[in-house]
Amino acid sequence: MTIARAKTFAVAFRGARIVRAGLSPPRPRSRMTGTEKAALASAAVGVLVTALKFSAYWLTGSLALYSDALESIINVVAAACAFLAVRVAAQPADEDHPYGHHKAEYFSAVIEGALVIVAALLILREAYFGILDPKPLDAPALGLAVNAVATVINAVWAMLLFRRGRRLRSPALIADARHILADVVTSGGVLIGLGLVLATGTLALDPIVAGLVALNILWSGWTMVRDSINGLMDQAASPEMVTRIRGLISAHSEGALEAHDVRTRHAGSATFIDFHLVVPGEMTVFQSHAICDRLEEVIEAEIEGAVVVIHVEPNDQAKGRGVPVI
Repeated sequence: MTIARAKTFAVAFRGARIVRAGLSPPRPRSRMTGTEKAALASAAVGVLVTALKFSAYWLTGSLALYSDALESIINVVAAACAFLAVRVAAQPADEDHPYGHHKAEYFSAVIEGALVIVAALLILREAYFGILDPKPLDAPALGLAVNAVATVINAVWAMLLFRRGRRLRSPALIADARHILADVVTSGGVLIGLGLVLATGTLALDPIVAGLVALNILWSGWTMVRDSINGLMDQAASPEMVTRIRGLISAHSEGALEAHDVRTRHAGSATFIDFHLVVPGEMTVFQSHAICDRLEEVIEAEIEGAVVVIHVEPNDQAKGRGVPVI
């Protein structure tokens, strides 16, 4: 190989390694990702559902329906936050953010959780005043029908969004789906409350049921915030995933002696994995590098969103308690 060809090979090799590590220079994107499209669609669905629920409130004057519509406004705002978050998270790594922008989605999920909590507190406030001064309802049957249509739309969209969020491993989409499910629970409680009002004539049941459902929404909001904080704090992968990773290392490290200090952390849709690989001291750099390449390719193929970093050590660094190599 001539010197010129060797230099060309080295530059190409370094470029390939940089791209695999997620450090490619930012490139303009002409199309939205699947996550971005789902977030934008969620905002559109939220606008439709909010319009239907305010129509139901306008028809009946029900405090519970008003509270339900109020939460749907929060849904629209939350969906907009999710869209902005996934746009930022989809940006490639750059010099200022060499590990990418994945955690932007967690900030969106925290905001959404906070908005859910605010919505629940507003509903509790309206329920309190409604209990003190219950009011009769106008056209309750028609209002129930309109609200039921909005609830069905929300339930179907929440299930679709959950599947999409899990497939794309998007915390923002999953948080948005949970938020919409909380809205579905709210709507279900409201429909039950209004049904009991019609059956018994007890007007106070309307705000009472709305208040009970608001407590469930508070719990949902807290769960969203808690899960997002875990992501921001670099929570490790699940025990099942770690076991799977260690198995892949063990099965595909032929030529090495041991792997130890396996560490993982989640950041949005990415899972960062790093470990130390012990090789015989007499092994060449080329040989140890080939083992690392093989491991990276296997792990990244089996673990979606994996970003692998391997530190190679000579055999005198073996700890005897790491991942045994088959």
